[in-house]
Amino acid sequence: MNIATQRVVVLGGTSGIGYATAAAAAGQGAEVVVVSSDRRRVDDAAARLGATGLTADLTDPPTGLFERIGPFDHLVYTAGGPLSLMPVTSFDPRVAREFFGLRYFGALSAVRAALPFLREGGSITLTTGTAGNRPAPGWALGASICGAMDSLTRALAVELAPIRVNAVRPGVTRSPLWGDDAGDFYEQTAAGVPLGRVGEVTDVADAYLYLIGQSFTTGTILTVDGGALLA
Repeated sequence: MNIATQRVVVLGGTSGIGYATAAAAAGQGAEVVVVSSDRRRVDDAAARLGATGLTADLTDPPTGLFERIGPFDHLVYTAGGPLSLMPVTSFDPRVAREFFGLRYFGALSAVRAALPFLREGGSITLTTGTAGNRPAPGWALGASICGAMDSLTRALAVELAPIRVNAVRPGVTRSPLWGDDAGDFYEQTAAGVPLGRVGEVTDVADAYLYLIGQSFTTGTILTVDGGALLA
């Protein structure tokens, strides 16, 4: 699919995987809209991309956001706060609700609000993660969110057809989500990955662009993890 004449909306598109995806879409000639809650990041990303930038609190139903955007072709949801482990012994329901609020309910609310503006032949691409398939100690919350997003992707693909709904499942990827002092973590993770490295945001962005452009794929969760699930 040629997306050069199409509009791509990236929620969470001002940093990390979201920004890389927005940049990849812009590089193919798409008209890109990036959305985040931080005005400074929105302005900076929009200026660098030559894109439209809008602010919205994605933890709440995005009332009015898509009225401002108008008709578009592809929705990408990559919004998510910094990752942190939460052992069951230190489980905090407030923190858990915040995680689900942005990553799961934020995505579902955005899809609902976007539907009236999504053009025929359009697509929705969500974000999950490998923790749902291979959790480690302390990852009960993260694995639960990934499992929920996997199920949501498949359910929406059935309910919203012929709109295509897919998701990308990144492994550990070098991005701001892991913080500024994650070098040792990246090295330790890379040692157990068949391809010998962690992912880069451009690796994962390629997966989003593939799903946007693959017009005969829906309900698919595309894993980009360097083979980590095989190790």
